[in-house]
Amino acid sequence: MPQIDGVLLWLGKGRMMTEVEDAGLSPVTFACSSSSSSSLRRSLLIIFLLVVSLITFVSSQPDDDDDHHYVPDAKSSSEALFNFKSSLSTSSGKGKEVLGSWVPSTSPCTGDNANWLGVICLEGDVWGLQLENLDLSGEIDIDSLLPLHFLRTLSFMNNNFKGPMPDWNKLFALKSLYLSNNNFSGQIPDDAFKGMIYLKKLYLANNQFTGNIPTSLATSCPRLFDLTLQNNKFTGSIPDFRGGVLKLLNVSNNQLDGPIPPSLSLMDPTAFAGNKGMCGKPLESVCNSPIPEANTTTPPNTLNSTINTTQSGDIDNKSPSLLSRVMLIVAVCLVVLCLVIVLILIILRRRSQNNPQLTSRAAVESSNIDGDQNMTVSSLAALPDTTMSGNPTYNARHDDNNKASAEAPGATVVGKLSFVRDDRTRFDLQDLLRASAEVLGSGNLGSSYKALLMDGQAVVVKRFKQMNHVAKEDFHEHMRRLGRLSHPNLLPLVAYYYRKEEKLLVYDYASNGSLASHLHGNHSRLDWSSRLKIIKGVAKALAYLHNELPSLALPHGHLKSSNVLLDKYSNPLLMDYTLAPLVNLSQVQHLLVAYKAPEYAQQGRITRKTDVWSLGILILETLTGKFPTNYLALSTGYGTELATWIDTIIKDNESAFDKEMDQLTHQGQIQKLFNIGVACCQEDLDTRWDLKEAIESIQALNDKDDQVDDGV
Repeated sequence: MPQIDGVLLWLGKGRMMTEVEDAGLSPVTFACSSSSSSSLRRSLLIIFLLVVSLITFVSSQPDDDDDHHYVPDAKSSSEALFNFKSSLSTSSGKGKEVLGSWVPSTSPCTGDNANWLGVICLEGDVWGLQLENLDLSGEIDIDSLLPLHFLRTLSFMNNNFKGPMPDWNKLFALKSLYLSNNNFSGQIPDDAFKGMIYLKKLYLANNQFTGNIPTSLATSCPRLFDLTLQNNKFTGSIPDFRGGVLKLLNVSNNQLDGPIPPSLSLMDPTAFAGNKGMCGKPLESVCNSPIPEANTTTPPNTLNSTINTTQSGDIDNKSPSLLSRVMLIVAVCLVVLCLVIVLILIILRRRSQNNPQLTSRAAVESSNIDGDQNMTVSSLAALPDTTMSGNPTYNARHDDNNKASAEAPGATVVGKLSFVRDDRTRFDLQDLLRASAEVLGSGNLGSSYKALLMDGQAVVVKRFKQMNHVAKEDFHEHMRRLGRLSHPNLLPLVAYYYRKEEKLLVYDYASNGSLASHLHGNHSRLDWSSRLKIIKGVAKALAYLHNELPSLALPHGHLKSSNVLLDKYSNPLLMDYTLAPLVNLSQVQHLLVAYKAPEYAQQGRITRKTDVWSLGILILETLTGKFPTNYLALSTGYGTELATWIDTIIKDNESAFDKEMDQLTHQGQIQKLFNIGVACCQEDLDTRWDLKEAIESIQALNDKDDQVDDGV
């Protein structure tokens, strides 16, 4: 039976409180005068009883298709996974440990927490499997997974599976499928992905697949936006993804030929490298014959037919009664939502007439995640960018609002912290809200705070508001992806908090400030040895991101000196990496550094070399100690001021170097790094170095004296 969550009606003498708790709304309390509360209570009670009656009536109707109205329970989930486990084998200790935790006597999930290793849970259901790097082999038993009706993501990357592609379209509701770095082989049937209308991400890289790329990826997967097929043996031409939403593609190092479809002409050229027979934009090779207008338009009945695809992969007619019940429930919910909105507006209007301070009070209360908590995330954001009181009794609200907030019951925290690392001390959102806090800075993406927990642990909390268009499931999946990244020069993501209107990311704390603060602030200055060490570490971390995230055009996307933190030994730690897929599309060009690159301003393109451009700017800033004009401003594109800044730095050359580096002693090495920076931030993509070339040259440098030469 459908559940109505998030609406609480509290009826008391002379007061009414409506708390709407949704993923994107904080608890908000509304009060009305005693003269109008009685009629409003009656109206709300009538609406509530009407909804309950309608839903009870609908749910009591007989279902002509009970097999397709099955709701899995914990027992069925554990049985399904245990049966799936029997089809797998492993010789690694880690693999045995993971599969050994799958025992039928326990439930795989408790809420969002997984009791079995490798299982991803969401609200008590098995939402995904993450079985990576376990040396797994065997034949993947798709049928055993069919009872998991809420299964949305599967990852079997970096294992030893062999043989042909399994029949994944039986799991038609999958959103993400990761099979890279295995030994799958053979030709994939052309209709292998027919019916998978929800599929968004497909990773098949580094296998042994042959034959043509299935056209069903272009015709039957309207939501597909991330596709990696590199390092296989695919032949033939690439299907035309015209009309789709494909944004990330990599088909490099196959045996493909023929023209690149016009719908893919704005992709990064490196996505097609290693296919000698291919031609057309964005490659430099011109096709001898005109590019044909491929007709890959989805047939009129494709979407209708795929919606009716059942878990067995066959086309089946849904029960008319089930569809009518769903439609009726949706209609009832919409009607109730409209009525609630109207009532809220009426209440607000009446209250505003009686109390002119209502608007400001409601704004404060609605922005507060934790109601009466002494230190709240929302109150942190409301403060100016100065060091805040470490007193745990601090309250950001004004005294004239304290009485109003005390009149209503205290709100509870909506949601909780989700941890992506197992090697960190656990704490909950309440601990974070109670922690004394200090503002570290505020940038285009959001604000940063240092939070000192009760046990003495310090963490960095970053608060983002420009990510409210990303779906909840996609955000959770991306956070798990970031949690798997591990490099000495990356600031590790520890945990995160999801709320529709804002997101919190929790990182380890770096004690030595940022590179920007050392170059332009009051921190101690950096000598040549320290600067070279920092640039080398940044380059290594950037190379790691590009290797681990081959499908992303912007593995970092926001590289700047304030996002390079330093530990107590001056080792660099990159932060704010790989956030481009989460930022609202309408705002990403205003917020991320990568979108200030010349190729975006001139051609509307972002490529794998865009991060290299950001690295070049960082190198020049580090060597000169000069802040890049207009670089961090909230603006669009490659401005003339930034171009002038680069030209001036290049023209001044040695005279522009920061005097703190003792350049006379290290003139040769400093000049070499300067030349590398210039090569990295060339406007022309063809002349700009690629990341591999830049990193090899950077790592060849040392902090000893050297003679100036003409090369790098």
